[in-house]
Amino acid sequence: MSWIRKSEHRNKGYNKYKGIMPEGISKQKERMKKVVILLGPTGVGKTGVSILLAKALNTEIISADSMQIYRHMDIGTAKPTIGERATVKHHMIDIVDPWEAYSTGKYIEAVVPIIEGLHREGKVPIVVGGTGLYIKAMTRGIFSGPSADRTLREELLSMEKEEKGSLYGHLKELDPEAASRITPNDTRRIIRALEVCLKSDSSMSEMQKELTKPLQYEFIKIGLRRDRKGLYRMIEIRVDEMIDTGLVEEVKNILEMNPDRAPMQAIGYKEIAMYLNGEITLEEAIGLIKRGTKRYAKKQFTWFKKEEGIQWVDITGIYDSNEIFMRVQHTLNELL
Repeated sequence: MSWIRKSEHRNKGYNKYKGIMPEGISKQKERMKKVVILLGPTGVGKTGVSILLAKALNTEIISADSMQIYRHMDIGTAKPTIGERATVKHHMIDIVDPWEAYSTGKYIEAVVPIIEGLHREGKVPIVVGGTGLYIKAMTRGIFSGPSADRTLREELLSMEKEEKGSLYGHLKELDPEAASRITPNDTRRIIRALEVCLKSDSSMSEMQKELTKPLQYEFIKIGLRRDRKGLYRMIEIRVDEMIDTGLVEEVKNILEMNPDRAPMQAIGYKEIAMYLNGEITLEEAIGLIKRGTKRYAKKQFTWFKKEEGIQWVDITGIYDSNEIFMRVQHTLNELL
């Protein structure tokens, strides 16, 4: 099969990605408005502290959790309770059904108007969560580029099947910088990089440099951390509480609502679904949830290490939200 020419698949209506920020916001202002981000791994104790912080600042909370956006997934995602949400208004929770597709780009598009609205009211928004990709998209920018082209992707995949390694060779010719960052066996990323090259006038590397821009706010990042032993113990306790408060029933209800498209890949839901299908015992499912959650917490720390400017607050051995809040408030007062 001959190599694909760019002209065959270029999207003529696509020139350059214009960004996700509405006109006016993307322009640098004399003084950037502040946004507080309270981050940390799952189970560290962000929720209780964030509510106390929001009350103290007379503001509202924007969730940065990629699973709390889904309706019906309450227990397994450790959403703030109805009572907590009645005390302080929360945004970006329960906005789509579990079987609906959602992206980081859509998240940012929805978050910007919320932030702007709070600023107009004279409030400093508090972003709370542990999804590193959402936080990265806000603070360092997100690259979108041309939309996915299923026909082109199938053609590229067919070429790779016929001659293994051929796509990586073509990527080295079209975008050597991108090829240097992608391993030869990462077919998914290779295809996406080629897709961008073939559907636009620029390589993906060039477009990422030109178009990946953070939201134009002053982000004040506060991170909560505790020693691994303490964090893992809190995760184990939380998983047990999820089981006691009805996680099995929650997963069963979601499976019944849409059995063909139920999202059973999230930690907690996948394992309970396996139990309900008779593949493992409940005890085995609980053990897998605890192990998977601990691994996820470790992965979150890896994300956060790449995020600059985080003011870490060590809360090792502290479990009272009020005491943690006092430490966070002290740190925040020095930054606001």
